Amino acid sequence: MTSRLVVVSNRVPDGHASAAGGLAVALLDALRDHGGVWLGWSGHVVDSDIDAPRLRHSRQANIRRVTFDLDRRTHDGYYCGYSNGALWPVLHGRVDLARFDPGQWEDYRRANRWFAHALMQMLGEQDLVWIHDYHLLLVAQELRGLLSRHRIGLFLHTPLPAPDALAALPGHQRLLEALFDFDLVGLQTRGDLAHLADYLQAELGARRDGDDAFVHRGRRLRVQAFPIGIDAEAFRDLLREREAQDIQGLLRRQYARRELLVAVDRMDYSKGIPQRLQALRELYSRHPEDRGRATLIQIAVPGREGVQAYRELSAEVERLSGALNGDFGELEWIPLRLLRRAVSRRRLAGLFHASKAALVTPLRDGMNLVAKEYLAAQDRQDPGVLILSRFAGAAEQLGGAVLVNPYDVEGVAEAIHQALHMSREQRCERHRELIACVEQHDARWWSRSFVAALQGCKPGLQE
Repeated sequence: MTSRLVVVSNRVPDGHASAAGGLAVALLDALRDHGGVWLGWSGHVVDSDIDAPRLRHSRQANIRRVTFDLDRRTHDGYYCGYSNGALWPVLHGRVDLARFDPGQWEDYRRANRWFAHALMQMLGEQDLVWIHDYHLLLVAQELRGLLSRHRIGLFLHTPLPAPDALAALPGHQRLLEALFDFDLVGLQTRGDLAHLADYLQAELGARRDGDDAFVHRGRRLRVQAFPIGIDAEAFRDLLREREAQDIQGLLRRQYARRELLVAVDRMDYSKGIPQRLQALRELYSRHPEDRGRATLIQIAVPGREGVQAYRELSAEVERLSGALNGDFGELEWIPLRLLRRAVSRRRLAGLFHASKAALVTPLRDGMNLVAKEYLAAQDRQDPGVLILSRFAGAAEQLGGAVLVNPYDVEGVAEAIHQALHMSREQRCERHRELIACVEQHDARWWSRSFVAALQGCKPGLQE
């Protein structure tokens, strides 16, 4: 019997790869290879309590999408509460921002149980199950409780902090022990891998079994790094679209006498937006000759605005941007344009192509695919410069970028100055090295490497 691939994530994309991000592109490609199912929350929240989710099915080619709604209590406790109020900050090393509520842990368990029960209604005997991200760390445990003997893998898209930070999470041992109900756990970087290995041995007493496996309470878990990539060719192809060409033409006319800098983030405290704006202020203070030379277009897509920490961040960014433009702007020039909305991928490709440098400077990030998309969109004969945080997962692969410490605003300011004055020869040399890595370790490499490793695992319960 042929193995199908069954993908499980918190949300399910609409299936239009041209509008999707890196995760969706890679997974849709893998699903087309195998034929299969993508299961996730519909994005809808209903006010009445739900005892068990009602599944909705749709199909596109050989991919079936299965979605279900969440009730208000489960959504607020599982998604807003435990997933994004506790796990997200801890995984990004921001224990100070985490909020721990025992009731939300129960909501998280209930939601993971719903995912598992939905899965068991559709799984064939040989299916491969690929779970995604921190929202669903208990799904394999719930599946084993339903006597599943399938091969089950997890990929964590966030970073994984050092053991001391993980240990700050109440009940961390019960959560991390649930990883041993997976057969394979994939992480973004070798650094994340080292942190998990240290935790499993120090906190759970797991025994290392070879280079990439651990044994605990009779179960063997493989742990490997699979840095996620992009479809570089597809992103580059967007430059030929009318929308991308229109934005390039507009930017060339509007900024004919100066350079563009670009930054694209969700409005999230892990992205380092305030520190980036402080670095821009430092640039114009230390290098008056650069005033009027460049404008930063900062796209900050709103998200999770119901959480207090995000509202405070948004207010801080507004204050910093207003002060920056007020203190340094001229009638004919402003140092910063802040856009608080999403921009289409075609327009992003055109913006990246037109920009002299990209500031990808998160305080902590699992990978950050903006860095790779920026590289893919460059003119190889006259490329821009990638300024990259050493704390982004992408830095492990993209060492040829201008690497910075995002907390060091003076250092980031000097990196921007360096990028603005870098020779074409230097920019081309850096770009050749970086784009080779992006093209070699692309989205298809990532998904096919993970699926091949999962297929090589011994399925189900082990003694």
